[in-house]
Amino acid sequence: MESKILIIDDDPKILKIIRRFLASNAFEVLVADNGSDGLALAREALPDLILVDADMPDLDGHAVCRILKKEALSRRIPVIIMSGSKISDKDVLAGFEGGADDYIMKPFFPPILLARIRAVLKRYAASPQRESAFKKSGIELNPAERTARVDGKSISLTRKEFDLLANLIDQSGRVLSIPYLLETVWGYDPADYNDPGTVEVHIFHLRKKLGPKAGKRIVNVLGHGYKFKE
Repeated sequence: MESKILIIDDDPKILKIIRRFLASNAFEVLVADNGSDGLALAREALPDLILVDADMPDLDGHAVCRILKKEALSRRIPVIIMSGSKISDKDVLAGFEGGADDYIMKPFFPPILLARIRAVLKRYAASPQRESAFKKSGIELNPAERTARVDGKSISLTRKEFDLLANLIDQSGRVLSIPYLLETVWGYDPADYNDPGTVEVHIFHLRKKLGPKAGKRIVNVLGHGYKFKE
């Protein structure tokens, strides 16, 4: 089966060149021309690997990588950051610390990029696979199909509700702060947006959909955030 690669870059020429090259090498290719759309597409498509440009307005490659590596559904997707030759060693180090699996400088020789991609994919193929499902206390989430069940009964969740519940279940027992949830689920920079009401409203609706028994497992830790209690 061909691997699915997501390319996130605000340069249309780069997108076109890499897309054609990877498609000619039997990859399924998805593209996004900004960080926010790329983040949304990554969550929806769950690609096998992501190529992301370091320098983009709004949400740059480092931020995209950092957010995806925190999320339960996407943290095991390998990320290769692409950057211009003027980037500093400090920025490269920050990329690796944020979870990047490799770094490649532009302009690059396409066969070198291909070799890097194959090496990362091979390394991940030898490691444990991403979770096919989350199961805790009668709640089951299927990331691939984005379906949810409570005690065997299907429930309908919005995309944010699904991602919110997946993060809570995946880190069961740990208190997840409002800034953490806003960054990992919504993609907001906590320095720019830190309204707890966004999370509170989604938690309210999520509890209702889970029902009285399962809904009580989402606990508000006053002044700190929320946690899933088994």
